[in-house]
Amino acid sequence: MQTLFKNIKGDRLIWAIAALLAVFSFLPVYSAASNLAYVGGSGNTFGFFIKHFMHLFLGFAIMYGVHKIPYRYFRGLSMIMIPIVIVLLIVTMFQGTTIDGANASRWIQIPFVGMSFQTSTLAAVVLMVYVARYLSKIQDRKVTFTETLLPLWAPVFLILILILPANFSTTAIMFLMIMMLAFIGGYPIKYLAVIIGTGIVALSLFVLIAKAFPDAMPNRVDTWISRIENFSNGEDTEGDYQIENAKIAIASGGIPGKGPGKSTQKNVLPQSSSDFIFAIIIEEYGLIGGFFLLIMYSWLLFRIVIVSQKSDTIFGKLLVLGVGLPIVFQALINMAVAVELFPVTGQTLPLISSGGTSIWMTCLAIGIILSVSAKREEIKEQEINEDNPLEILSETI
Repeated sequence: MQTLFKNIKGDRLIWAIAALLAVFSFLPVYSAASNLAYVGGSGNTFGFFIKHFMHLFLGFAIMYGVHKIPYRYFRGLSMIMIPIVIVLLIVTMFQGTTIDGANASRWIQIPFVGMSFQTSTLAAVVLMVYVARYLSKIQDRKVTFTETLLPLWAPVFLILILILPANFSTTAIMFLMIMMLAFIGGYPIKYLAVIIGTGIVALSLFVLIAKAFPDAMPNRVDTWISRIENFSNGEDTEGDYQIENAKIAIASGGIPGKGPGKSTQKNVLPQSSSDFIFAIIIEEYGLIGGFFLLIMYSWLLFRIVIVSQKSDTIFGKLLVLGVGLPIVFQALINMAVAVELFPVTGQTLPLISSGGTSIWMTCLAIGIILSVSAKREEIKEQEINEDNPLEILSETI
């Protein structure tokens, strides 16, 4: 165990935040999973506890392994992974999985292990690394829009188009994060305006085509529109069932909360262990638990910015922001949905919600951030050793 801790590099506070969130997640996930256990018929809640433990264990193994890889290697890996991700998304899209007539092809089955994997989450991380690589490549030189169209925006739009039919919220968040990273990376604002306009036009065309040919292309357009309309009008409809129960859970939690495992809304709230786990946390741990999570994610954001600023290369700076900001943004979106500040999106709470793919990809992103911070620590140690006369003397003897 001591050898393992000695080999842990990178920002210690980010390690601590990730560990605290993971440990905290066990109680609400175990509590919320009771509904799934009894609805499923088995009544075995301990199985969900073990499953969540294995997801986190594998996630932290991914984090540890990735943080040992020098971050400069992610430049080339992103170029290799882009075509692989595109193939995976095409396979996922053409599975033809539907729920109530809507395209729900988001997961693929991993052969031999019997586990499902959501390809869009992997695509999000890979795409952010790819964009960071390209933006760092064109730093300090003037570029034209046509010059960046094929190498930068073609892969971006192709991946987003493949994700859009089954998952609008993920597509929208990815597009927003890429725009933000491009702005931070110094991409010309006038070109960004063109990209944003193109994205709006493309989305409008997709909606029109989907509405015109509903049988040829099963989609979730009606669901998107109804969620937005219900949110803006404040109407109580069947689609608001989750939000209403989440609000009841939050209101009944008060300041101290009901206590661990004493939630009542977990028995009626769908997705209580994933999409709406924040509501269960407030019901059981009150505003104290809610503020704890808000502080943890704010602290993580602060450390991400610090690691980015301390990176020794432009690629390192953009890489940390590219994979780090979406984690915090997704957490804020999840919390906002639970308190009805945002329409229902289906986004999980990073490192808290149950679900393997979301945990693994969050750990992958954090591992990349730690890899960048580990390189900075290595440089500082070298500088200290070079300035230490005793170290120089020991090397010469």
